[in-house]
Amino acid sequence: QVQLVESGGGLVQTGGSLRLSCAASGRTFSNYALGWFRQAPGKEREFVGRINRSGGSTYYADSVKGRFTIARDNAKNTVYLQMNSLKPEDTAVYYCAATGKVVVLTTPSLYNYWGQGTQVTVSS
Repeated sequence: QVQLVESGGGLVQTGGSLRLSCAASGRTFSNYALGWFRQAPGKEREFVGRINRSGGSTYYADSVKGRFTIARDNAKNTVYLQMNSLKPEDTAVYYCAATGKVVVLTTPSLYNYWGQGTQVTVSS
């Protein structure tokens, strides 16, 4: 079992930045790839990006590529989502999720563990 807790959400103006954190506890953190997802009201949960176990490889959705960066610190059992040049359409609840699979996964149902989410609101 892996417990995930997100933090760092808030209200920011268009063009601003936020850094989300996701702290993990439980099983060995470095055994899991971590993904970030988001869900806006009335919409399905959407893949944002993913980082592999070591932190050496990342993959992003086209909608955030070049603006968002995922990093992890396995010594601190934490994964980060740095969000720059934020847009109103980035407004959503952001979730981190963990999977033991090594392949790149963009489907939420294939992730085993989830955090409770943190709200990000970008004002225009």
